[in-house]
Amino acid sequence: MAPRVPKAELPVELSENLVKQLGEVPEPIEVVWHSPKVATSNLEFSAKLGEWDAADAGLKSFAHMAVAAQVGCSWCLDVGYFQAQHQDLDLTKASQVPRWRESEVFTPLERDVLEYAEAMTNTPPTVTDELYAGLLGRLGPAAMVELTAYIAFVNMATRNNAANGVTSQGFSDACEIPLATRPEPSGAAPAA
Repeated sequence: MAPRVPKAELPVELSENLVKQLGEVPEPIEVVWHSPKVATSNLEFSAKLGEWDAADAGLKSFAHMAVAAQVGCSWCLDVGYFQAQHQDLDLTKASQVPRWRESEVFTPLERDVLEYAEAMTNTPPTVTDELYAGLLGRLGPAAMVELTAYIAFVNMATRNNAANGVTSQGFSDACEIPLATRPEPSGAAPAA
């Protein structure tokens, strides 16, 4: 699938910096660059998220991938798995995020974070007092607020990419372990 809006030409310096960071220019930035104000704001806020350090980076990475799998943003799932490799996260775990409920590799805390990410992503959100309190008790207020804001931003980014028709660029092909696929919801017809 091609993006629903053609890619815009980025400033040369920005393109070069992105290629240095990721090996190629991310399509979401090219698509959103039709509005440089939107693209720049997105890039700036995304960079600020990278500075947050109250919540564990691995938990945030797994939460990002859980949101991407649920929303259906193959680009976010692809790049999230690729970034997990460069954050030295456990790639066996990262590869299993799309099927975390069936996988046995996650700790109870990781499972609760993945459940929380999905509950925040549901429309309407399905976060329960018990789930929130359990995470708050283990993470503390600063990390809980950070994790919640992080998941909210990831929801915006994944939905933006999915709506714009941005799909995987193959970043995760560099990872040694294949990325698992999300199981079909029970009672759903198989995808054509």
